[in-house]
Amino acid sequence: MATVSTIEWTEMTWNPVTGCRKISAGCKHCYAERMAIRLQAMGAIRYRNAFEPTLHEDLIDLPKKWKKPRVIFVNSMSDLFQEDVPDAFIMRVFNSMAECPQHTFQVLTKRSDRLLKIAPKLVWSPNVWMGVSVEDDRVMSRIHHLAEVPAKVRFLSCEPLIGPLPFLPLKGIHWVIVGGESGPGARPMKVEWVNSIHRQCKKQKV
Repeated sequence: MATVSTIEWTEMTWNPVTGCRKISAGCKHCYAERMAIRLQAMGAIRYRNAFEPTLHEDLIDLPKKWKKPRVIFVNSMSDLFQEDVPDAFIMRVFNSMAECPQHTFQVLTKRSDRLLKIAPKLVWSPNVWMGVSVEDDRVMSRIHHLAEVPAKVRFLSCEPLIGPLPFLPLKGIHWVIVGGESGPGARPMKVEWVNSIHRQCKKQKV
């Protein structure tokens, strides 16, 4: 299951895992949960479990079929490092990415503690970008965990940004995405929060 993406910072999505469980404030109005429920109602077989974590073994090697180089967001509808995904499955996804050097893979997680724990078991090919979600200053530990991971490119997704981040530890970080929340009940994002992040990135040449 892969689709061309309308997300500004990628080209397409690849979802060997669907569904997730909420763990922090950034999850409150999860876009993927809304979409999964909608797809289940439409009869999409991959979403028969709606937003319950579901592994799709048959999709692990899907990128090998694509010869043209692509920028791929891995698990836009889930979190690869959630507790419901076995270590062995994560390792197979990373092996598949390593075997597709023509593509660039963008992996994003909120489970930075598990990411750090399993990182030594994974193949860190140079085409794998690793990121963490940082919605407010309560989850800054995710950045410190990410900085210890041997990815060639490490990035932050400050989206949905629901609070100020005045002191971002940007050493070892290469890229920062910032965005507000969308959809029903979306919480407001203040322009000064964005400007602060922008200034910090410019200062650190991120």
